[in-house]
Amino acid sequence: MKRSNWCVILFAALGIGVLAGAVDALFGRVLLWITAFRGEHVWMLLPLLAVAGLVIVFLYAKICPEAQKGMGLVFDAAQRREKNIPVLLIPLVMVSTWLTHLFGGSAGREGVAVQIGAAIGHNIGKRMREPECARILLVTGMAAGFSGLFRTPIAAVLFALEVLTVGVLHIDALLPALIGAYTACNVSALLGLEKFSVVVQPVALTPETAGKCVVLAVLFGVVGGRFAWLLKWAKVRCASLFFNPYWRIGVGGAVIGLLSLLCFSGRYSGLGTNLIELSFCNETVFAWDFLAKLLFTVLTLAVGFQGGEVTPLFSIGAALGVVVAPLLGFSPMLAAALGYAAVFGGATNTVLTPILIGCEVFGYENLPFFFIVCVIAYVCNGNQCIYGGQTVATVYRYEI
Repeated sequence: MKRSNWCVILFAALGIGVLAGAVDALFGRVLLWITAFRGEHVWMLLPLLAVAGLVIVFLYAKICPEAQKGMGLVFDAAQRREKNIPVLLIPLVMVSTWLTHLFGGSAGREGVAVQIGAAIGHNIGKRMREPECARILLVTGMAAGFSGLFRTPIAAVLFALEVLTVGVLHIDALLPALIGAYTACNVSALLGLEKFSVVVQPVALTPETAGKCVVLAVLFGVVGGRFAWLLKWAKVRCASLFFNPYWRIGVGGAVIGLLSLLCFSGRYSGLGTNLIELSFCNETVFAWDFLAKLLFTVLTLAVGFQGGEVTPLFSIGAALGVVVAPLLGFSPMLAAALGYAAVFGGATNTVLTPILIGCEVFGYENLPFFFIVCVIAYVCNGNQCIYGGQTVATVYRYEI
């Protein structure tokens, strides 16, 4: 590619970062307000989840049906199976995710942020002469979207580079992704979107603690992999039971709303940040919390509600770590931090991203622990991934 084109790409990456950071800040701040509002009006809002689901399906069907593919559309565009990511995807995915969370669906937010960034990047890249520009700027947008919302720019860059194809890093997009991610992170910060971080005191890495980390890693990898497998299975099963998307989301929404009210009045609704806070504040975390959150999230997404999987995965991992740590005589807070990162890695089939997520959120002093646990979790996840569009390179991949 010509040097002049690279200058244009790097300048475009800066613009993508600004746009993605600004939209992420709007999306994230409204979502936080919605979460607080729902917590104060649980009994009024959760029974209406089915109605919200019907509205979501209607909006997609009438405004932009192709946007229903969500993250699948992003992967298809990156791998040249699809030529277009409609700009209308951005407001649709934002509004539908706000509705999901307002009325008590268990879902995340990263998928929205990545779709926002990818749509911005891809549509800017298509206007350039070189065909590769669209792909490079799409990857840049993915990094910017992730970084703007979570404010973890290094992990965001690695996520965009490694998640599309197992065994391959899209290294040609490294510098644009870096510019886009750091720009989006700073723009969202300036617009008032706060970063979640916890100081986790490191412990000595001895043969004994390393052995306990191996046990935790296998457990986290299996749970992450099973989440991804169960989500795929549930989507197929729900589609076969209810071919009509209105019936699927209507019945599913009614069931989820009722169960959410019966199960601790919405404890498992929304992002799961309540479980994360409990895990790191020495509050009560039940032994079944991680499993309940897993099942509620799978059901919410399988019937057609919008959102992501990552923040629920963070909460599942943190809750699981807190529960298992006392059985191993391990630090509960460190185990929660390791679970936060490793279950996410196991479900997304990534290894570099969760290591850096752990370091950027909980401190680089714990890098050896995150490295050991996330690598072993990656090996033990059964090569499963929540993103159906992820491909596997023709290179040898260790797995057991």
